[in-house]
Amino acid sequence: MPLAEIGDLLDADPERFAAALDDVHRRLTERIEDLIARRDTLHRLAHGDRVLLPDRACVVLDRLADLGFSPDYVATQREALVLARALIPEIFDSFLTQLEHSLGDPEFVALTKRGLDARAWDPEDPRIEELASALADKLLANRAVLAMPTGLGNQSDAAARYGLVNHHREDQEPSIARLNALVEANLRAAGIDLPHQ
Repeated sequence: MPLAEIGDLLDADPERFAAALDDVHRRLTERIEDLIARRDTLHRLAHGDRVLLPDRACVVLDRLADLGFSPDYVATQREALVLARALIPEIFDSFLTQLEHSLGDPEFVALTKRGLDARAWDPEDPRIEELASALADKLLANRAVLAMPTGLGNQSDAAARYGLVNHHREDQEPSIARLNALVEANLRAAGIDLPHQ
């Protein structure tokens, strides 16, 4: 509170004093919210997200962190979003929509976290098949989000570009590579047209 206003408050009645305190509280809250927003913007700029990704994608990355996903997983998803935007801009919006929809489903979030646990499993572990089936079923519950843009399959390099996005980092995690292959096989078996590598 400015010093000039304090003198008037010392002589104020209780009602005016309470109103003045409420006003000070409101102004402080607005200032705090503004500072927090500026700090968050600086954080995102420092990590390059705002340069490479639209706000909508940054919100998805923040949501992943809020849901308790590890910084490594969030970084992997950041890479996937950057790759998708650069290599397959035709599917970028649908990729974001799929992520947004999935993160709004607690069961899908739990399955995804279980998938992260699968990194420690043997690639031939039968739980991988069960998990792939459950993940595919969850994805198939919203088929419209899975639709590939018309004409993408006709592009000679579409499968390679799609594979770079959907399978990056798999070389480091054989069980995840198998999980992804099984999910894709289940989706194709259900009639979803995914590019073949």
